[in-house]
Amino acid sequence: MVNFDTVRSAVLFASLNDQQCTNVVNQSAEIEVASNGYLTYEGEAPAFYYFLTGTFELTKRVGAVEQLVHTRTAGEHIGEVPILLGTAFPVSVRAVGPARVLRLDAQDFRRLMADLPDFARTITEEMMPSLIGLQKLALRIPTSQVTLYGHPWDPAAYALRDFLARNNVLFTWAATSSTMPIRTDLGREVVASEHALYARLHDGTLLADPTLRNLATSLGMRTTPADQVYDLAIVGAGPAGLSAAVYAASEGLRTLLIEREAPGGQAGTSSRIENYLGFPAGIAGDDLGRKAFEQAERLGADIVITRNVVALRTGGDQQHELVLDGDEVVRTRAVLLATGVDWRRLRVPEIDRFLGCGVFYGAARTEAATARDQDVYLVGGGNSAGQAAMFFSGYARQVTLLVRKSGLAASMSHYLIDQLATKANVRVEPYTEVTGVAGRQHLEAISVTNLLTNETTLRPTSVLIVLIGADARTAWLPEAVARDEQGGVLTGAVVRTHMVPKWPLTRDPFFLETSLPGVFAAGDVRAGSVKRVAAGVGEGGVAVSCVHDYFESLLVALPSSEPAPVQK
Repeated sequence: MVNFDTVRSAVLFASLNDQQCTNVVNQSAEIEVASNGYLTYEGEAPAFYYFLTGTFELTKRVGAVEQLVHTRTAGEHIGEVPILLGTAFPVSVRAVGPARVLRLDAQDFRRLMADLPDFARTITEEMMPSLIGLQKLALRIPTSQVTLYGHPWDPAAYALRDFLARNNVLFTWAATSSTMPIRTDLGREVVASEHALYARLHDGTLLADPTLRNLATSLGMRTTPADQVYDLAIVGAGPAGLSAAVYAASEGLRTLLIEREAPGGQAGTSSRIENYLGFPAGIAGDDLGRKAFEQAERLGADIVITRNVVALRTGGDQQHELVLDGDEVVRTRAVLLATGVDWRRLRVPEIDRFLGCGVFYGAARTEAATARDQDVYLVGGGNSAGQAAMFFSGYARQVTLLVRKSGLAASMSHYLIDQLATKANVRVEPYTEVTGVAGRQHLEAISVTNLLTNETTLRPTSVLIVLIGADARTAWLPEAVARDEQGGVLTGAVVRTHMVPKWPLTRDPFFLETSLPGVFAAGDVRAGSVKRVAAGVGEGGVAVSCVHDYFESLLVALPSSEPAPVQK
């Protein structure tokens, strides 16, 4: 607890009289920070901190890695700059050892600045070195952690660009249209052929034809589980999976989150989500996914990426086994399926030949440079298509939405329709569909057919983005997990009512429990779910509650050898 002597002995408050010191005592709090404990995190609302004892490291997350940028010790302070500029904390602050800190809320700090001219003068004078420090910090952050060298229309190069962008890794793209030298970490040069693909890391390491996992591992990302046994394993890091990881880890469950590509799922590909609660100006889907990813990681979840779960098995001792690609096996007391959905494919002859080299499923925001001053075509009439049209309208000469129906009103939110109407270079073509594609090395044109007149026209374009809905990816699940005709996983009362032979216990399934006890489903992969980000986040939290109920039921419930009777 802060007392008068504590404030009086602090150098920063040495010029204050007794009454002013008393005001500081009344408005401040004393915080004890354990070794390796965080005082605040990057992105949090600011407060003013005066370091009484101990040493603190200031760290900033650059891409997937937390980097040390500065060290502060007793007698120094932090927080005045973001408070006075009205911004979030630019860094995280972690104690090296046990430490004590005096804390002032932003409002109380501003009040002291207004009431105590000498204090305000001291803070103002010391702000300039702090601002210079922020400038040096900005200059120290690399503008690129990876430089990719490859052919501009190589699908593998597109996959790497998309992976890096969705995982918030800074990168530079260098198209190799002819042979060119690439410098390695030892100062040697490698001559890249026109069709080679290379990744040069910030330290000079050169990777030839890297896979996503090779690149992720080289960048310090987690690609292997830390343990072999968990309380809860979550498959998929979309809104539902990330939400569940946050709640499960914060409630003390040993939590593993497995993601095959990047955090955020399908929502992570949205250029902007404007109707998610708490973000009045909207938020980019990948930004929302990144923040949730960091939150889950901070709370203790073990998160691995670039890993596919290829099988789910029921083991002994009331445990399940997840088989990862590479035959790595993880055991867990409960499983949450949050794999979301995959973009539905356009059924056009030879279209797969242009995947990643002109044809893209999802928003493909990394291809903004490719779309510059081009005619871009989007297939779809939902919110994802509208968000993508808004994004590409800032780069393309013309953005055309091809819609099978009469318009957008039946499938797109009203606010998006209004926004699209303000863009002079965005147009909607109703009753149309893509019926053909053409090109040599990359997409060069598409055939568009009018469904009313049956007239087909050839449209020159190098960018076709398809957003026509999605399907659940559940073929890898065992027969014991019941699904509907679309592959959606059945949960709760539906399991007991319609899939009696698949439910082996006398108790009813929990709300989000599948037909395999101890295995749950949440988000878009669940049959009957509401396809909204907020709904997925909510189901992720509810799923963790169901997991707790399941663990309690293990103490009192036993498997039944006979199917339970149908409840009417």
